[in-house]
Amino acid sequence: MDLFDVLTMIGGLCLFLFGMNVMGSALERRAGGSLRKILEKLTENPLFGLLTGMAVTAVIQSSSATTVMVVGFVNSGLMSLRQAIGVIMGANIGTTVTAWILSLAGISSENLFVQLLKPSSFTPILALIGIILYMFGKSSKKKDTSMILLGFATLMFGMDTMSGAVKGLAESEAFRQIFLLFENPVLGVLAGAVLTAILQSSSASVGILQALAATGQISYGAAFPIIMGQNIGTCITAILSSIGATKNAKRAALVHLSFNVIGTVILLILFLAVKWIFRPLILASPATLMGIAVSHSLFNVLCTLILLPMGGLLEKMAKLLIPESKLPETQTELDERLLATPSIALERCHALAEEMAQTAFITLSRGLDCLEKYTPEMGELVREGEERTDHYEDILATYLVKLSYKQLSEEESSEVTKLLKMIGDFERISDHGVNIVESAEEMKAKNLNFTEAAAKELSVIVEAVREILDLTLCALLQEDLTVASAVEPLEQVIDDLKESLRTQHIKRLQAGNCSIEAGFVWSDLLTNLERTSDHCSNIAGCLFEMNKIEMNLHEIKREMRTENRDYRENLKKYAKKYVLP
Repeated sequence: MDLFDVLTMIGGLCLFLFGMNVMGSALERRAGGSLRKILEKLTENPLFGLLTGMAVTAVIQSSSATTVMVVGFVNSGLMSLRQAIGVIMGANIGTTVTAWILSLAGISSENLFVQLLKPSSFTPILALIGIILYMFGKSSKKKDTSMILLGFATLMFGMDTMSGAVKGLAESEAFRQIFLLFENPVLGVLAGAVLTAILQSSSASVGILQALAATGQISYGAAFPIIMGQNIGTCITAILSSIGATKNAKRAALVHLSFNVIGTVILLILFLAVKWIFRPLILASPATLMGIAVSHSLFNVLCTLILLPMGGLLEKMAKLLIPESKLPETQTELDERLLATPSIALERCHALAEEMAQTAFITLSRGLDCLEKYTPEMGELVREGEERTDHYEDILATYLVKLSYKQLSEEESSEVTKLLKMIGDFERISDHGVNIVESAEEMKAKNLNFTEAAAKELSVIVEAVREILDLTLCALLQEDLTVASAVEPLEQVIDDLKESLRTQHIKRLQAGNCSIEAGFVWSDLLTNLERTSDHCSNIAGCLFEMNKIEMNLHEIKREMRTENRDYRENLKKYAKKYVLP
């Protein structure tokens, strides 16, 4: 093997790793919605967690990514440690899919149909389909599909390149001697662990082992320990991701490490016993690509069968080694670890945005209560709600901007934009709640009162604002466009009420029935109530915008007012319901 072979192998390795990364990222984007639905249904049932871990890892082709995701979930409080254990175990089995795909390269037969199963036969066709979709496809789904196909083609081309580069090692005595050293189980485990820790991917390290196995110089006696070590090395990613996380997140990373270490120790002892007692001939036989895939799967399945019933003990051990701190922990509301899985990070943003909306709407509602009966305690609650809403806006806006730099599907990118728009409206609604409280405090401090007629008129617009808040929150939480369609006509009715109330106010001023100071407060209140309804209209419009990506918010509102029959009917209904006395 000369210098050019070494350079060829390095190039093949780079293509292999790049292809795996591209394919995994595209698969993740393509299956983003499915991943969210799967993880939403998680229960404490270890078997269901196991199947979930297998499914997610098989989709994104990376147990490291799955375990980092799990650490982020536990850190954010979305998943309990007990749930995480089953998912982690399932991830180890799911990651074996890659080795099976790569093993197809080792098929050898004169039969045409068998030959067609070889990646070298169908990869060019997949690459051709992929490049056509990439160049001419318009939708994000077609683009993602093209990247899956091109990533797979690149991965397999890199695999073939590596295998071709190391063919010269088949006759190398020095290379054979090196791998004879790995027949020492301890050295084999260490080699597998170090290589996988460097690559941070057991799938990639198994693929490299399969490429080297094409030389025929690697025996099963050397391959088995290396495969065992690879499962330990893959834990480094989860361990690094748990740095600075909560105690439970660190425990999840520790469970991942413990599971792989304990499983390796048990099966290594079993391997040594079989090797020394029975001395099977297979251990001296050259390992094949298919044989390595079988060994990889067998090892992970046996580990899971042994340790799945011991999930409770692993949990207790993790809690014993990482005890609770005396001081309460601050739970991370938006964990940056989840940015590695944009679809999941976006789901978390959506959940937190709903919490923000509820806080903002409650704050505004309490502000309206202060108009009827103000108390300092209620005023303080409104200000606390506004501060919480501001906090939500700070963390959500920062996180969403970071998320927007990730590779997102068209739908996910649109949802990020929608959330960024809506959180601004939520924050302003809570501000209007504080403004209303300040108006109530001014009236109390200056002993101001509205006339009986003005108070009755104010109650009409206040009730209309309460209804538009309820409609908007319901539409948001339930993603109900039918409810959302009722927001815009009610907003128009509130606009008309505001103008009518201003006209009535001017008449009272001219008649001398209202003081100038009370008039200033009246004007401020009307402005805050009307602007609250505007923000509700914007939020409802954003929900429609998600379903009509080609239209902007102003076009949607214009279409509703000019062409929508339901809009006109709702407008008549609300105009009749909210009539001034």
